[in-house]
Amino acid sequence: MRRQLAAHFGRLVGPERYPPIWRLVRSLIGCRTYDAVADAAMARVLGIWPHPGRLAAASPAQVERALGDVTYAGDKASHLVATLGWIGRECRGFDLSFLKDRPVQDALAWLERFPGVGQKVAASTLNASTLRMRVFIVDSHVHRILKRFGFIGSRADPRGGRDAVTAAAGAFDADGLLELFALLKRLGQTFCRFDRPACHACPLAPRCKAARRQAA
Repeated sequence: MRRQLAAHFGRLVGPERYPPIWRLVRSLIGCRTYDAVADAAMARVLGIWPHPGRLAAASPAQVERALGDVTYAGDKASHLVATLGWIGRECRGFDLSFLKDRPVQDALAWLERFPGVGQKVAASTLNASTLRMRVFIVDSHVHRILKRFGFIGSRADPRGGRDAVTAAAGAFDADGLLELFALLKRLGQTFCRFDRPACHACPLAPRCKAARRQAA
């Protein structure tokens, strides 16, 4: 899948590798929000609160104003303040580097305790940050593709997709898994859309169960 998508889209780099605490913030901001909108919101947040402790001390209303037009800005602001406050009490200097020494599943579980930190934000915090831990990221686009392709069952949840791909792509390091995520996300934004999949043009169509059903 990675080879075929890279041939079609070119080699894609993943998101910017922030330190893990800021990758958590960016990933939480970016849930169900266009990247350009989330990137602009992240830039505003960093401009106002350059240290996570300052962001943790802000009011949810202040953070919501900084987030602007991101989706569910009010909920995300509350989650950011609560989560950073909690982490600040547990981790001196908001340093999450200790997660690198934990088994991936334990590190994921540690992160998923916090408000707003679901499986996607947790996996992104580990893989797409400077930690570079070996776990696959599954967002709504990737989850949809994995089910249509037949890689996971129609009732499998995103955690199942995350764990299945992480296990199956045994030769991929953290950077390889991040590139695969970026390529599949691009596929979901272009050909394998939720409402109007363009199976006739999809580079993975010959191997995709959903495309074969549509063509039959």
